[in-house]
Amino acid sequence: MSIKLDGKHCSLEIQERLSKTVSEGLLSAKRPPSLAVIRIGDDPASGVYVANKERACAKIGIKSLVYHLEEKVSNQKIEDLIHQLNEDNDLDGILLQLPLPKELNAQKLISQINPSKDVDGLHETNIGKLIKCEPGLRSCTPAGIINLLNSKNIKIEGKRVVVVGRSLLVGKPISNMMLNLNATVTIAHSKTKNLKDICLQADILVVAAGKPKFIDSSFVKEGAVIIDVGIHRLKSSTNNMTQLCGDVIMEDVISKVFAFTPVPGGVGPMTVTMLLVNTIFSWQKRCGLISTLDDLLP
Repeated sequence: MSIKLDGKHCSLEIQERLSKTVSEGLLSAKRPPSLAVIRIGDDPASGVYVANKERACAKIGIKSLVYHLEEKVSNQKIEDLIHQLNEDNDLDGILLQLPLPKELNAQKLISQINPSKDVDGLHETNIGKLIKCEPGLRSCTPAGIINLLNSKNIKIEGKRVVVVGRSLLVGKPISNMMLNLNATVTIAHSKTKNLKDICLQADILVVAAGKPKFIDSSFVKEGAVIIDVGIHRLKSSTNNMTQLCGDVIMEDVISKVFAFTPVPGGVGPMTVTMLLVNTIFSWQKRCGLISTLDDLLP
């Protein structure tokens, strides 16, 4: 029977550890960890994500601040807010909730965030640290994937990993993390020829293509580990109800694989938890505490 990589369960275990870490550090730090989230516009999905992050922060003792700006806000006003938050010595993390309205340049704005407060791990300084295999804040979804694999003692070293997708959020950072952990990595994407043949070589297949139900069993090697990063809302053709699905037709591949991530409940919960890890990691460094979370930041 295939092993389910349960992101909800793994997240709860890590959050228990984080809650204890915060409690033990409060006396020396003299303040709790703090996270500022900048939300722009009224995208419903973003609203749900921000609310989830607020609840997660409250659960483990992180102070969260949400700055909700109108959709037509100027770049300059956002930059001014980021600079203000950069200068706040009692603030440990800054998150720019993505996606942004199309008129705004996300990477330009992320570049304005102090790298030591970049809890999304997307600033070029933190990306550079990842590439150089130096300690630092890590992109949340890829780091969550590594911890999910570790939770079931799934070996990465020496394995052939195929990543379908080359985004800055997932594809590129997970590829570098896997390389740093001594895997042999192939990055595939929408222009890749013979994609099926390449995927069939994977011991670990990470699918972050952004296409619902894109990968079926014909892409998957017997005994592989499959990580489905996608999450989509599709209307049922029979009852007009909305259902969640991933990039993988999991019911088709599950009989072939050694381990898999469900959608929902796989990678998603880990992403939020890694945001908390990054925030507390930053808090420990800013308050002169001993860093205790390095093992969670691949």
